[in-house]
Amino acid sequence: MSASETVTGSRSLNALLRALGGIERLGNRLPHPFWLFVILAALLALVSWGLAAAGVSAVNPATGKTVVAQNLLSADGVRMMVGDAVTNYTSFPPLGTILVVMLGVAVAERSGLLAAVLRAGVSRVSPKWVTFALAFTGMVAHVASDAAYVVLIPLGALAFRAVGRSPILGIVVAFVSISAGYDASPLITPTDAILSGLTTAAAHTVDPAYTVTPLANYFFSLASSLVLAATITLVTERVLARRVESLPIDPEPSSPSSPTSPGSSASSDLGGVGTVDRVGGLDRVGGVGGLALSASERKGLRAALIALVVYVAAVVAAVLPAGSPLRGKDGGIVQSPLLTSIAIFLALAFLAVGWAYGRAAGTITGSRDIPGFMAHGFREMAPILVLFFAISQFLAYFKWTGIGEIIAINGAGLLKSAGVSGPVVFLGILVVVTLINLVVTSGSAQWALVGPVFVPMLMLLSIPPEYTQALYRIADSCTNAITPMSPYFVMALGFLQRYRRSAGIGTLASMTIPLSFTLLVVWTLLFFAFWWLGIPLGPGAPIP
Repeated sequence: MSASETVTGSRSLNALLRALGGIERLGNRLPHPFWLFVILAALLALVSWGLAAAGVSAVNPATGKTVVAQNLLSADGVRMMVGDAVTNYTSFPPLGTILVVMLGVAVAERSGLLAAVLRAGVSRVSPKWVTFALAFTGMVAHVASDAAYVVLIPLGALAFRAVGRSPILGIVVAFVSISAGYDASPLITPTDAILSGLTTAAAHTVDPAYTVTPLANYFFSLASSLVLAATITLVTERVLARRVESLPIDPEPSSPSSPTSPGSSASSDLGGVGTVDRVGGLDRVGGVGGLALSASERKGLRAALIALVVYVAAVVAAVLPAGSPLRGKDGGIVQSPLLTSIAIFLALAFLAVGWAYGRAAGTITGSRDIPGFMAHGFREMAPILVLFFAISQFLAYFKWTGIGEIIAINGAGLLKSAGVSGPVVFLGILVVVTLINLVVTSGSAQWALVGPVFVPMLMLLSIPPEYTQALYRIADSCTNAITPMSPYFVMALGFLQRYRRSAGIGTLASMTIPLSFTLLVVWTLLFFAFWWLGIPLGPGAPIP
């Protein structure tokens, strides 16, 4: 590379870092997502009053009914806000789903199973495959939600150091895999439950009977996890490795642990599934000082695998008979209790493998431990449950006023009249959501904000909600690794500073930016491949 090219690249990076600094300052002025939705509800009330006074309306082409803007400040509106407040919350689609799933996930997490799986994923890997193994383990780690950051980032440093490579590179690979690939996983995660519930609520604007299950994007998510892990590996080895591994390491780095104070919960969109001092049972296995699994952990993993095989076999055996109650009324699988109530089956799966692991590894001593683990999981869920109250009220108001439906109808009509095709619409949504994600890093809050407009608008363009949700997954993930608004960007920087004390925001951003934007391009191309080839995004998902 010539000197002029180096100067140009440096100027471009500095400009980008200044932009990120501006985003950080802007984002710091935003209120907590809870108050953001309270403020939005107040603004919605004023807008509804003005639109209702102007007699704004639209004809829904899907039903032929005329939708009229309703005044939230009218007597009927006030009665709805007060009288339906409890119902709005308890009937909020993601609420029950995520609570049921977390009953099982909490047992798997507290027993130490999830942490053991993550450590097993990066141990005993040859130097040739360590980057891909760590990247793919990051995709698997999404099942642990935001606790994955606390567990896997220091493990990434240890894994790379163990094979004679820079621990800084291991930190970057682990961080990007978890954050920029946040909505991709070979497993069903709590995020799937939240997104599908919000998408279902948004789809009801057009079709009250429409249901989006947590499995709606599973095929796309599975393929994404493999493609993204391969992309991270390629960019890391071809672009980052030489630069990062040439950086000197400060002598005698501190033991890689969370920069957060011991015992504090990781700030999480799911309330922080684990805590820094007790993430996934790490306190029971002596922390993350080494990668090797103990004999009891290996025994636990074998027991968990057997339990998983037995559980899956039992479910398959229960579904196989033509008259099985787990099949739909027509005898099919698509509209069956197995898929529409997948949350309970996921919860039981996590419960079974978590119980088997804990009993074999000695982290579960009796049946009394299970309710305690579940209760701990619910305590960790408290922040998201509080946020759900504000979101559920705002969405109920938004639906009642008819404003979302009117915007969707007029937006779809405008796109049709302009002759805008699906791919152009997709790219437009990608750009909008990606920019929003730089400031609003809470995935559920962001989808609750834009989903009620994008989902029905694209439904009126004959684009199923499952595709809109898959598109959102991409835009909600890739820039997580470069925005200083993410608390986990700061956390990753703290880990990095254990090995290079002079590192700053610019240091980490210069390493994550090439990966982040490459993932955005590759992931978008994968989405278009599913769209153009007519590949279903998940079991039972429609093909446009």
